[in-house]
Amino acid sequence: MDAGTTAVIRQALTGLDEDTLQLLRQVAKRVEYPPNTTLCHQGEVEHVFYVVVKGNVAVVRVLDSGEERILNMVGRNGYFGEMGLIDDSPRAANCVTLTPTTVLEVTEEAFDGFVKNSPPLANLLLQRILSNARNLDRMYIEDLQKKNEALEQAYTHLKAAQVRLVEQERLERELELAAQVQRNLLRQELPQFPDYNFAAYLQPARQVGGDFYDVLEIDGEHVGVLIADVADKGFHAALFMAVTRTLFLQEGRHSLSPGEVALAVHRGMFDVANSDEVFLTAFYGVLHRPTGRLTYIRAAHERPFLLRPGREVMALPGGGRFLGMMPDLSLVEETIELLPGDRLVMFSDGVPDAVNEADQGYTNQQLAAAIAACGPKPAAEMVAYLVKDVAQWQGNAAPFDDLTLLVLEAK
Repeated sequence: MDAGTTAVIRQALTGLDEDTLQLLRQVAKRVEYPPNTTLCHQGEVEHVFYVVVKGNVAVVRVLDSGEERILNMVGRNGYFGEMGLIDDSPRAANCVTLTPTTVLEVTEEAFDGFVKNSPPLANLLLQRILSNARNLDRMYIEDLQKKNEALEQAYTHLKAAQVRLVEQERLERELELAAQVQRNLLRQELPQFPDYNFAAYLQPARQVGGDFYDVLEIDGEHVGVLIADVADKGFHAALFMAVTRTLFLQEGRHSLSPGEVALAVHRGMFDVANSDEVFLTAFYGVLHRPTGRLTYIRAAHERPFLLRPGREVMALPGGGRFLGMMPDLSLVEETIELLPGDRLVMFSDGVPDAVNEADQGYTNQQLAAAIAACGPKPAAEMVAYLVKDVAQWQGNAAPFDDLTLLVLEAK
């Protein structure tokens, strides 16, 4: 192991003496991995500890509903999987490379030899791993406290602003104008076809939001179907929603490949944004009307549900990362054949994240049951039924996120 590798170990596990570092040189293995490689597998017992030399690794937890949540991003000098050296607990999350990544690996076998050859130094390494884990927890708590303090300060400023009645009225007027602009951007009447119908619903959590949908008439045979969610709310989300919708409209007329269109939008987002703090989830498909073939990509968006007569409600396969988050992105196109009587229900996370007065989530399982209960309802009635079902669940609870639905009906 070279001096650069030793430096990485020293920075990742600060405080180790030279004797310990010398032993790590003998047991650590340097390995390179391509993007989208899963190093730690959620639910499996694995005994490898990783230190990142270069690249980026996402720590992603898969919930019981099948949704994915990003818990952390690990970059150069970061590490993960340390508990695999000292217990048999299953991994709590998946760790997936986002870019070409080089790591240092210490296996359980190598660590056992380390313990056998030098128990005092192995004990020191264990103490350092546990100490770093505690420090990381402390950092998270401190960060949360700072954010809470910032939120309290912002709330205090908001209350002060509300005292000024004229300023409040001006702000309300600006919000209403922004909401009107956003409503004008979204189609109130979607295009309809002899063989396919569409219906949609959007209710922002605030006066303006970041969700949007569209149905694009590409040519005489192809139709683009889009639903997306900007990871923000308020003015900023509304502005970015307008930008990304325009990008989809522009790029959708240049290509029949959903993957090419989404990647072009992804690159366009980096051209107009100054950071990677604003990103987008999206489901975009191109429907070939004569055959019923729907080719689509899913960029970290909620999985649409397919209701087919005589079958159970099915979530569409496919996965992918957010648009506008990491420069290097690959998307996999999936294809399904829509049959007469099929209904495809696309939705934003504001549907399964809707909570009632007891702070209980609506869940994808409840949505699937409500879809199944719709039976042969046409698209417009189906949207109305699902909106009513979510509203009854929420009761008087305030909406947590924008709620958006888009239904495609094959006749």
